[in-house]
Amino acid sequence: MTHHHHHEHDHHHDHKIESTLSFDEKMIKLLEHWIKHNDDHAETYRDWAKKAKEKNMDEAGSLLEDAAEMTLMISKKFEEAADIIRS
Repeated sequence: MTHHHHHEHDHHHDHKIESTLSFDEKMIKLLEHWIKHNDDHAETYRDWAKKAKEKNMDEAGSLLEDAAEMTLMISKKFEEAADIIRS
């Protein structure tokens, strides 16, 4: 089975950040990137949850809504980690 992972935004998977940054700065930039990435995915999950429910796929739609919420909970953890690093 082939898995296609398509995003509607540019995304490079090497996650290299300019080496002139301190480790703390690199961590914050990476966490900020992950937050944006997760938030984009959560929005997509919610859109598809709505579409599924419009097609009478209520259970599948609810699961996609749950996935969106879980994704945002991960973003919250990343935000907390960034706040700790900044303090």
